[in-house]
Amino acid sequence: MSCLKGGFSVSGAGEAIFKNRAQESLRVCSSIGALKFKESNLNDFWRKTLDASDRKSISNLTIKAPPNYEPINAQPSVCISKAQRWWEKSLQPNMLEIHSAQELIDCLLIAGDRLVILGFYSPGCGGCKALHPKICQLAEMNPDSIFLKVNFEQHKVMCHALNVHVLPFFRFYRGADGKLCSFSCTNATIKKFKDAVAKHGTDRCSLGAAQGLNESELLALASNGLISNNSLQNPAENDEFESLILEEAVVPFALA
Repeated sequence: MSCLKGGFSVSGAGEAIFKNRAQESLRVCSSIGALKFKESNLNDFWRKTLDASDRKSISNLTIKAPPNYEPINAQPSVCISKAQRWWEKSLQPNMLEIHSAQELIDCLLIAGDRLVILGFYSPGCGGCKALHPKICQLAEMNPDSIFLKVNFEQHKVMCHALNVHVLPFFRFYRGADGKLCSFSCTNATIKKFKDAVAKHGTDRCSLGAAQGLNESELLALASNGLISNNSLQNPAENDEFESLILEEAVVPFALA
């Protein structure tokens, strides 16, 4: 898109002739090498938008004003709009994107006795995209639960270490109980997800520290160099972890 400050904008390439009476905006899709105006009233185009789009590159673009009009000094600029990606839409305050294995471990431990729902998705997965709005709705309906999101394409090694090979895939964690259940879910089987939230999201208190990932998963992550050996320690024996809880610096949501 080339925006012309003279009152209209043109984008694309090809050969087109615009004649009288432009209404609101004109869109021209054509493969052209030159673009010019002929026998037109300049007032018809003033502060209107002309959008000529073409997948081919521009080889020659010229604009000629109608007779008896002074030349227009136009300065083209490039306008690029970036549409919001589907996995970033309708996110709730209790939804968090995971960027590393260590961040995942810390989030599970810091969550305490709150229900944590860990979801794995891929930007190119049609089932993940279709299910995303419903997951966001469920996150809004369950503000005390924490919804963690892992991009499979960006963290394949981590996902393989956690034995995640099908999408969309979910794991439920809570406090000292650690992992409660895991399953694949689609729009057709969304009841499975809702039943799990209803079952494990009830108010209760478990004794002991949050477990998070099990030992075999931690060892798999460490063997792939995704976490340090310090992460294999008991959280109660880790001074850094204790200070992390006090600062609540890892997750941007309030902890109960």
